[in-house]
Amino acid sequence: MDRRGVTSGGTASGRVPEDFAVVVDAGGTIMVWSAGAERLLGYEPAEIVGRPAAGLLAARLPESTRRNVADGHRAVSEVALRDRGGDRIVVRLQGTPLADAGGGRPWLVTGVAPISGAGLAGPGTEALWDLTLAQLPVPVAVYDREARLVAANAVMAQVMGMTMDMTMTEMRGRTLWEIQPTPPFDEYERLQREALRTGETLFHEDHGKAPGETREHAWSMFVSPLKDETGTVQGVSAAAFDTTEQYWARRRLVVLNDAGVRIGSTLDVIRTAEELAEVAVTGFADFVTVDLLESVALGDEPAPVPPGEPVTVRRTAQRSVLEGVPESVVASGETTVYPVGTPPMQSLIVGRGTRHTPGEPGMQEWIRSSEARARTVTEYMIHSVMLVPLRARGVTLGLAHFLRHRTTESFSDDDLLLAEEIVARAAVSVDNARRYTHERRTALALQRSLLPDRPRDLAAVEVAHRHLPAGSGADVGGDWFDVIPLSGARVALVVGDVVGHGIHASATIGRLRTAVRTLADVDLAPDELLTQLDDLVIRLDREEGPQARGRSRDASGEVGATCVYAVYDPVSRHCTIARAGHPPPAVVTPDGGVRFLDLPAGPPLGLGGLPFEAVEVELDEDSLLAFYTDGLLEAADRDVDAGLALLRQALSGPAAPLEDTCDQVLRTVLSDRPGDDIVLMLARTAAFDAGKVRTWQLPRDPAAVAGARKEAGEQLAAWGLTEAAFATELIVSELVTNAVRYGDDPVVLRLIRDATLICEVSDGSGTAPHLRRARVFDEGGRGLMLVARIAERWGTRQTPTGKTIWAEQELPTGTLPAPS
Repeated sequence: MDRRGVTSGGTASGRVPEDFAVVVDAGGTIMVWSAGAERLLGYEPAEIVGRPAAGLLAARLPESTRRNVADGHRAVSEVALRDRGGDRIVVRLQGTPLADAGGGRPWLVTGVAPISGAGLAGPGTEALWDLTLAQLPVPVAVYDREARLVAANAVMAQVMGMTMDMTMTEMRGRTLWEIQPTPPFDEYERLQREALRTGETLFHEDHGKAPGETREHAWSMFVSPLKDETGTVQGVSAAAFDTTEQYWARRRLVVLNDAGVRIGSTLDVIRTAEELAEVAVTGFADFVTVDLLESVALGDEPAPVPPGEPVTVRRTAQRSVLEGVPESVVASGETTVYPVGTPPMQSLIVGRGTRHTPGEPGMQEWIRSSEARARTVTEYMIHSVMLVPLRARGVTLGLAHFLRHRTTESFSDDDLLLAEEIVARAAVSVDNARRYTHERRTALALQRSLLPDRPRDLAAVEVAHRHLPAGSGADVGGDWFDVIPLSGARVALVVGDVVGHGIHASATIGRLRTAVRTLADVDLAPDELLTQLDDLVIRLDREEGPQARGRSRDASGEVGATCVYAVYDPVSRHCTIARAGHPPPAVVTPDGGVRFLDLPAGPPLGLGGLPFEAVEVELDEDSLLAFYTDGLLEAADRDVDAGLALLRQALSGPAAPLEDTCDQVLRTVLSDRPGDDIVLMLARTAAFDAGKVRTWQLPRDPAAVAGARKEAGEQLAAWGLTEAAFATELIVSELVTNAVRYGDDPVVLRLIRDATLICEVSDGSGTAPHLRRARVFDEGGRGLMLVARIAERWGTRQTPTGKTIWAEQELPTGTLPAPS
C-alpha cells in the first residue's frame, strides 16, 4: 500500500486519496469503508466495518469540531488517525451529516478537496500566489535544483542592489556566488546546496551591509527545500527577515552583562575608568573617553562643579576601535578644560546624559575650542556623540564621552539608556575606588608617621629596615617596628604585627608604639614589658567594645597583636629577648652561620592570663639579628617552613652591607604579590672594649666617695675629657653618696664613653630614689636635684641584683672618638 510521508513509529502528514470515504452511523460505528480508506490506513473492509470509529483516532477531535458534530453541522478539521501498523497520520477530513429515515443521523467522512481556481472570482490561484510572492514585504528568492536563481521579489532585488528587470534578465540562471562573488555569499550558497542535499530547512543569522544598503542590518534567514508531490526536492527558497532591532537589543543586554562582570574588578580609580571605556568600545561605541574631576582622580573628595567657571578634568581612560586611539586629542593622564556653556560643561551641571551631532551650535563651539579636536572630527567623520556624567551618591565625579564614526547608525535613545546604565555602575565603582584610595593613603600616611623614618646612629647596633605595605588589592596592614635607645648605651629592638587593616590598625600601632616607648624608658625587662603591653591591649579592646567594633568598617574589629622585644647591651654583648606569638628572630654569626633562636613563643597580646618568658643570649661582635613579620614568610604556594628555609638561604654567606642584605632577603623570600604587610629589620651588633668602659667596685663607706671622685677624674683625663671633669665628679659624688647612705652592697661605679658620657652607680637595694625639694635648713635632699640640673638625662632602672642610677652628659665640642 502506498502511504507516502509516513514513517514507522512516528507522525506524518498523509495525503488523503480522492476516493477516501467512510460512513459512520449515529452511534459512531463504521458502516461503509472505501478503497481509498483502505489505502490510507491499511484496514480491509471486513476487519473494520462494524467497529467504533473512535478506535481509529490518535488524539481527541478539536473542541470546535466536536461541537459542530453535536449540533449536526458540517465540520472540517485536521484529524490524527492511527493506521493498521500503529503509525500516527494527520489528515484533513470533512464530515457531512446525512438524512436517515429511521431518525438517526449517519455521517459521511471524506477528504477535503483542494481549492480550485475555477471557483474564485478574479485571477486564478497561481496568479494570486505569484502576486503574493512578488509583493511580500520581506526579501524572498527561489532557486532551482542547481542553486540557480529562478525568481526574486522586489524587496530581495532592492537588498541585492538590483532592479527587477536586472533580476529577471541578467541574474536569472546564475548562482549566488556568480551574482555576488564576495563573502558572505559563499556561505549563503553553501546553505542552499545543503538544503538541496538534505531536504531540511536551515536557519542562519547574519549581520552586515548588503550590496543594496547604505547601513548594516541583522538578518534571520530561512533556506527551505521545495518538494513536489512525491517528496523530491526540486529547488530551494530563501526568505530573509530584518531583525536589526532585536540584534541591537541583544547586543545591549550583552553589554550590560559584560559591564556587570568587568567594571569594578579592582579598587583602582584609573583601572575602573579603563574598564568602562573597554566595555563601551566592545559593545556599542567607536571611541570612548573618561574624564574625571581633578580631585577625584587624585582620590580626594569631589569638589562641586561651579556653573560659571571652566572646569578642569583629567583624561583618565580612553579606548577606540582603531589601534593606538588616533582620535584622541588629550593624552591619558593629562588635563583638559571644559569651557563655560559647552555641552560637556552643561552635562556636568545638569547631571543627565545627552545625545548630540557635531553640527549643533553648542557642539560647534566645543569642537572649535581646540584645533586638534576640530581636525579629528573632520578626519575621522565623527557623526554622533553622547555625553554621560559619572554620578554616585548624589555627587558628580566626571564625564564619559561616547562617539561613533565607523558605525553608520547614530546613537539612539536606547543607546543613551544603555550608556547611562553602565556609566552609573562604573560611577559607583569609581567612587568606591576613590574612597578606598583616600582611606588607604590616610592610613599609610598615619602608619608611616608612627614609624621611625631612619633609625638614629647608635654605637650599640647598626640598623637597616624595609617596610612594605600590602599592594593595592588589600588594606594597609598593622606591621610596625622601632629602635629605642636605652640607658647605659643599650638599645631596644621591637617588631610587631597588629590584627586588622586600615586606619583602625594604624591607630592601634600608634597606641602600642607609644606604650612600648614609655615602658622602655622605665627600663622594664622584656618579659615584664610584654606583660604590661598585654594588659594594655586587653584594656583597649574593652574600651572599644563590640558596638564600636560594629561601627568600624574594618573587618577585624578586635584589638590584638604579636610582638618581639629585645634589649642588647654592647658592654656585656648580652641580648635579652621575649616574644608574644611572633616569629622567632634569626641570628647570623660573623662567619655566616644562621640559626633561629629557640625562644618560648608566648601568647599573642590581648589574651591575658598567660606568662611571657625572656631568654638571654650572648652574641659575638658583628653578629646580625634579623627581625621580621609573618608577611615575609607566608605565601599561597608555600608553607611557613619553606619561607624560613628561604630566609636562612638569603641571610647565610659572607657579611655584606645591611642595605644590600635587606634587598637580598626580599628578592629571595618574597612572592610576586605578597598579601600582607612586611617588616624586615636587621641589626648588626657592636661591642664596647675596655677603652670605652671603666668599672670600680666600691665599699659602702662614706670615705669611698672621695676615692670614687678621684678615679673618675683620672679616667676622664685619660679620655681627654678634662672639661667634663668638674660636672662628672659632682655627679659621681652625689650618686655614690646616695648608694652608700641608702643602698646595699655591692656598690659599683661605671663610666661609659659613647656618643655621650654615661655615669652609672649600682647598688643592691631595689628602692628607687626620687627627687624632692629640700627646705632651707635641711642638711640633705639636694643631691638628685643637682644631678638633674647638671646632666642631660638621668634615670633609674631595676636590675636582677638591685637598681642602677645613671646620668648622661653631652661630650665637649671637638672631643676625639674614644680609643678602640
